[in-house]
Amino acid sequence: MAVRHRLIKKSPREVWAVLADGTRYADWVVGTASSYPVRGQWPQVDSAIGYEVRAGFWTLRNESVVRACVEGRELELEAIAGPLGTARIAIELRPWGEYTLVIIDEHPLQGAGGVMHNVAVEGLIQLRHRAMLKRLADVCEENGQGRSQPVRTKTRSA
Repeated sequence: MAVRHRLIKKSPREVWAVLADGTRYADWVVGTASSYPVRGQWPQVDSAIGYEVRAGFWTLRNESVVRACVEGRELELEAIAGPLGTARIAIELRPWGEYTLVIIDEHPLQGAGGVMHNVAVEGLIQLRHRAMLKRLADVCEENGQGRSQPVRTKTRSA
């Protein structure tokens, strides 16, 4: 199992606001080009978002389904990636003083991903999680949870 954690310098409520917005996954999930609602009210159990993964000229469309949710604290997803199979992705938020400790745990469930799972694949998942948690931290910590903010530029006075 690939388990990784990161301290995000925002409250659990602020981090949850990003996780609870299914349209924001492309902002922080590595490899995802876009995400969009498929069914239900994200992140309620059995709701789903679709997402696109682009690799050169190819675009893969996959889906993530909420399998468990404790609002503000835990989100468990099943990522369904067609012939690659499915994976369980659990995200846990723990208050850590005024900040949030985010723990992500991922492992394959079925399909090719489960058959091919080995130490090398586990290492790649760890690298992906490191980048993903950094991106999540950036989205949460910068510009009010990653929403576009006007860029302020300094002007010189003559």
